[in-house]
Amino acid sequence: MLVACGDALIDFVPTRSAEGREAVMPAVGGSCLNVAIGMARLGAPTGFVGGISNDMFGRLIADHASASNVELGLATRSDHQTTLAFVRIVAGESHYAFYDAETATRNWTYRRGTIPFANIEAVHVGSTTLVNDQGAAETKALIADARASSTISFDPNCRPNLVKDKPAYLARMAGFADSADLIKMSDVDFAYLFGDEPYEQRASTLLARGVSLIVITRGNNGATGWHARAGQIEVPAPKVEVADTIGAGDSFQAALLFALHKQDRLRRAQLATIGIDELRRALSFAVNCAAVTCTRPGADPPWSREISWSW
Repeated sequence: MLVACGDALIDFVPTRSAEGREAVMPAVGGSCLNVAIGMARLGAPTGFVGGISNDMFGRLIADHASASNVELGLATRSDHQTTLAFVRIVAGESHYAFYDAETATRNWTYRRGTIPFANIEAVHVGSTTLVNDQGAAETKALIADARASSTISFDPNCRPNLVKDKPAYLARMAGFADSADLIKMSDVDFAYLFGDEPYEQRASTLLARGVSLIVITRGNNGATGWHARAGQIEVPAPKVEVADTIGAGDSFQAALLFALHKQDRLRRAQLATIGIDELRRALSFAVNCAAVTCTRPGADPPWSREISWSW
């Protein structure tokens, strides 16, 4: 099984009313839930770890995840309310306003001994759950138990408007990076975390610390990966008619993990020895899945039947 641990919420995505006025449409989201849904839709056995409310929005989340074949037995249901996020698109980038006080996601705690890590190939973490102290501490405890047998995937998926103490946040993200085997981030995330530092320089630093694969997504410019053994590789992004970019990075992450799983290269030892052709195939598959997500509103990753791909 592949597992994503973190946020599950409702995005209110921008649309237009029949009269042409600005409006919003509710859509199930949350970066880590999106990753779980993306992996499951592509055909990987997938579970979600995190807090899901019993309220109306929580039931929408649970129904949506179950309909996408995500196993929710590892999730924690509670009467805390659901996190809500309102989205605006500015210059092609999604900007968020979060309502996340005392929510099911914020109150999630890691229940030690309840996750069969020996049967879990990879655990993905990241995004808003890691901004607050409790979410970060609980996720850190989960990783400590998971690392013995599971590959750790990390996407910071930064949300600057939630960060109150940037130096502390940067130190926290560095700690999660040091515990990861695979790191993916967008070029926007990279700029927030590392400023004008060259990509190659930071990639070399992370590889020297034991990370096997670093990937930076660059929107229309595709993605670049650095691997300790296979070296650097770039893949182009297909040209599509973009509805919005919400969930595109999550779809990329899900597809990358699925592709590595499909090639039997996701376990730590296998990831460390992946070849350049296998890596190119995985990254190309990921950018194609992300492109499909961009053609429709909200975080809506593709199903396997929508992707024509030869392994």
